[in-house]
Amino acid sequence: MILPPATLGILGGGQLGRYFTLAARDMGYRVIVLDPEADCPAASVADGHIRAQYDDELALSELAARCAAVTTEFESVPAESLRWLAARVPVHPAAEAVAICQDRLREKRFLAAHGLPHAAFASVASAEDLAGLDAKLFPAILKVVRCGYDGKGQARVRDEQEAAAAFAQLGNEPCVLEQMLTLDAELSVVLARAGDGAVECFTASENQHRDGILDISIAPPASIHAGLQAEARSIAAEIAHKLNYVGTLAVEFFLVGQCLLVNEIASRPHNSGHWTLDACFVSQFEQQVRALCGLPLARPEAHSAAVMVNLLGGLWSPRAPDFGKALRHPGLKLHLYGKKQARSGRKMGHFTVLGDSVDAALSLARQVQAEIPQTI
Repeated sequence: MILPPATLGILGGGQLGRYFTLAARDMGYRVIVLDPEADCPAASVADGHIRAQYDDELALSELAARCAAVTTEFESVPAESLRWLAARVPVHPAAEAVAICQDRLREKRFLAAHGLPHAAFASVASAEDLAGLDAKLFPAILKVVRCGYDGKGQARVRDEQEAAAAFAQLGNEPCVLEQMLTLDAELSVVLARAGDGAVECFTASENQHRDGILDISIAPPASIHAGLQAEARSIAAEIAHKLNYVGTLAVEFFLVGQCLLVNEIASRPHNSGHWTLDACFVSQFEQQVRALCGLPLARPEAHSAAVMVNLLGGLWSPRAPDFGKALRHPGLKLHLYGKKQARSGRKMGHFTVLGDSVDAALSLARQVQAEIPQTI
């Protein structure tokens, strides 16, 4: 068990790293962030900032020497860096789990190998792999194997010819071709798993996207049967066990009819779990700290219904929004990440509306979301 005032390290200084840092410091820990950006969101709240690339051995050496344990805020950090650190200091989640989650093909094969539900897919490593694909796979989505997120690095294709053109446009990078499905809903489960195998799942959230980017998360998802929510939590826990995962993990699902299919696994806290900051006894970030340090996991019950709404960079054009109207609502919590530069599609913050019911929270969230662009 690693107790305060020990120093913890985190690879990545984005908003997820910022919230990890705040949670750890509230518990009495010190935090050092390794991130190449001078003004990354976590740097302003951390005790130290090592500005370097994630494969910089000198920087990794410094991090290992100064920290009692290390984690990561995103799955694209080089798995080899995690392995290098793990030979010197406790690291959670482990490199192998992260390596599976950062590679869409490895992730799909992991799901298939363990009999976990997923959409039909095919590996596309070269243009030749597109020849003679089963026509039942189409229409489909072609996704780069690594580093695609928020709708980036992917293309919708109707047939083999469009897939070949899209593959070329994606730079002939290794891809996965996933069968496109007619979805009834999208949901996710965020959980924490401790080193002794104990698992605590937050309630599932229903997620609505706009242009491939998460727009709204609703918890609990009143429109989704309680039995399906329980099944999603069970599948997510099974994935965590099969990965021998330690830390906070998110599993995204497609709901097709009454069938749940795993979409993606995120080896970190997740945007769709931000509502836990305000609506639960413990947040997804405090659970990450607890798992990293070998502390008992807290019970993640929610005390309110919650709706989380992302705030993207387009709202900051030509200037920052006036949040005065939003902040007049006592059930609304505003979170801004401290990012210096606003870009279209960039997550600059979010707000969460708490309520006695999902319907009441969703109604207010939609009202505020409609008002914010008018206050620019």
